[in-house]
Formats: sequence, C-alpha cells, structure tokens
Amino acid sequence: MTPIPPRTRQAGNADGTGLTAGDAMHAPGPQVDDHMTVDVALSVLIGARVPHLLLQDEDGRCAGLVTRAQLSAHRGGSWYSDRTRLRDIALDRGPFTSSVAALGEAEAAMRVRTLDASPVIDEHGYALGVLALTH
Repeated sequence: MTPIPPRTRQAGNADGTGLTAGDAMHAPGPQVDDHMTVDVALSVLIGARVPHLLLQDEDGRCAGLVTRAQLSAHRGGSWYSDRTRLRDIALDRGPFTSSVAALGEAEAAMRVRTLDASPVIDEHGYALGVLALTH
C-alpha cells in the first residue's frame, strides 16, 4: 500500500526528515454525530457520494470512521433494527492518526491494523482530515 498523493502542504515534519500524516491527509468530508441511525448515515453517505463518514462524539471529537460497506453489512444482519445508532455498531474507534505523526509510521500502523483509511486528529482529538492508503 502506498499513500494517496498529498493534496495539502508539502512541509516536512518537525525534525525535518519527511512528511507527516497532516501533510498527506485529505479533507475530512462529512462528519456526523455518532447517535445518528445507520439508515440515516447510509443515506448521507450515498447522497454525499463519499467512501466514508467521520463520526463525532457529543463533544465534537472524532469517534470513528464508518464506510458504506460497514453500514450495508450491518443493515443486512439479523440483528438489524432501524433504531440502531452508529455508536452501537462495531467499527474502528482508534487510536487515530496524529497530524504530526511521521507518514511512514502512520502507514505502518494502518497496515498492522488493516485499515484503508484513518482519521487524522489534532492534539485535542478533533478530526482534521483522513489519511487513506491505496493498494
């Protein structure tokens, strides 16, 4: 896997050795509250024509990332209810990628956790963007 080419600034990380996750991230896209229902979230995702949604907790901090495939799989399960909230389904809840993490380290961590995309957060836990890997 290699990172999607950076769309943002091309500065090096703090020690001058290379790019950071913040340098290679993409805009965060739609962010929704984690108390939203699966059905509504799927509609938002489809309507926005994006591959994922970032979830926010009650304080606006990043609570996870959910994909269309995850939502569709959950919706097709025998446990499905139209009242199921995003916070109630199984999805990656971190740790998320720090914007100042060295890009190579961020990529390696994503590979170990078999993630194609990871929220990039600031020091307070708010989503700044998404780091995505291509195959």
